[in-house]
Amino acid sequence: MVIKKDGRREPFDRQKLIAGLKKACEKRPVSMEEIEQLADRIEAAVLELGGKEVPSSFVGGAVMNELHDLDQVAYVRFASVYRSFKDIGEFMRELEELISHRQQAGATLARKGKNSGSSA
Repeated sequence: MVIKKDGRREPFDRQKLIAGLKKACEKRPVSMEEIEQLADRIEAAVLELGGKEVPSSFVGGAVMNELHDLDQVAYVRFASVYRSFKDIGEFMRELEELISHRQQAGATLARKGKNSGSSA
């Protein structure tokens, strides 16, 4: 069972999860196979908790993590709905964090490339 923010309980619905992923990935270079694999990983994470109930925030966080790594536009689309941004400022902060993360990842890759190319 998934415990919603308002306290309601619903059965975990893989098809609802896939529908949300498809919506976020609409018109993006993401295959149905990749969406199915994301759903598999998210469902496995839910099952690993071992309990009968899981907060919807856990499922939403897992979706956010998976989309962040897969496609950043899909991530922002999902985040805009999931986090219910109140104004453009909140949305911009999310984008700034995404840009910062991308820059940090690029710098890390650049350092690794320098270090691996320096041995002779």
